[in-house]
Amino acid sequence: MKNKEFETKAIRHQIERTQQREHSVPIFATSSYMFEDAEHARALFAKEAEGNVYSRYSNPNNDEFVDKLCLLEGAEAGISTASGMAAMFVSIASFLNQGDHIVACRSVFGSTHQILTQLLPRWGITHNYVDIHDIDGWERAITPKTKMFFFETPSNPALDLIDIEKIAQIAKAHNILVNVDNCFATPYLQNPIEWGADIVTHSATKFIDGQGRMLGGAILGRKELIEEVMFMSRHTGPAMSPFNGWVLSKSLETLAVRMDRHCSNAFELATFLSEHNRVDMVKYPYLESHPQNELAKKQMRQGGGIVTFEVKGGLERGRTFLDALKMLSLSANLGDTRSIATHPASTTHSKLSEEERETVGISPGLVRISTGLENIKDIVEDIDQALMKDSN
Repeated sequence: MKNKEFETKAIRHQIERTQQREHSVPIFATSSYMFEDAEHARALFAKEAEGNVYSRYSNPNNDEFVDKLCLLEGAEAGISTASGMAAMFVSIASFLNQGDHIVACRSVFGSTHQILTQLLPRWGITHNYVDIHDIDGWERAITPKTKMFFFETPSNPALDLIDIEKIAQIAKAHNILVNVDNCFATPYLQNPIEWGADIVTHSATKFIDGQGRMLGGAILGRKELIEEVMFMSRHTGPAMSPFNGWVLSKSLETLAVRMDRHCSNAFELATFLSEHNRVDMVKYPYLESHPQNELAKKQMRQGGGIVTFEVKGGLERGRTFLDALKMLSLSANLGDTRSIATHPASTTHSKLSEEERETVGISPGLVRISTGLENIKDIVEDIDQALMKDSN
């Protein structure tokens, strides 16, 4: 299966069939598993035999989901989690001890910011932020206690990019782990391990599920690193449910065709907005106007499904725009079949100070569009009429 193309891997990799010879893998809705005898139980717990012990440790549905992701990302091993944020936290906490230090890009998701600034300091773990455009800043931020670089690319919501290969080269020279949040790109558009990353994290809640149905996350990487993650996960319990693992594994079968449509719709929308007289700024990685367009084309296969733009007139005009939308949903989620408009400053990144938001490119009037799978004409029409709406 390793030599097959992306779509074939996502559809044809199936690790479990029962005596019923089912074409679609069943849901293994069980918390525990039976042992053949006392010796079998002992051998499983001693890791002398392979098999399932308890669904907090492993489950066939979750294993299939993770195995598919490993194939698609080019990872040796992985583990699923109950949510994307569980994946972010466990992927960091598994490798850091009291006194350790982490360097992160300043442009991170709001809850990741809370982990770095509010939770990790409780255990004596410190961090430094680096501007996403300052490659040399990563090396300057290294201390003798630095154990990890963490970043997301493209960033949420400003769609800034980080050169994974360059950061990985700096990290390897100092024996530092590179942890990349690959949520926005998905394994279909970007494979950080190919560029030198050690760990890849996903919020499967977003494009991987693709229909806004459930929560899920994943952590992928080298086998010896994932063993550390598994120890942390087993004994703290952020396990994915078998039902979610089953749905997400099936979702991967359509990821390629969905992302193709997300990307084509997003590119058309970004092109339209870049010429609109009520828009100040548009960010989309595959637009030539994006300052890192060449980097996007180097490490991404397409530009992704997210478009961000600044409505002329700032916060008040932005509110008028959002309230005037007739078809697009107002939600804090993304990656759905349905197009979604989000105001990051008041929702997903509201816990950052105004100064922090400005530093990472989140202005009061910034709008994030998760471009769905509707006909692009209808998406554009709704956004256009909302932009042309005048405040009362």
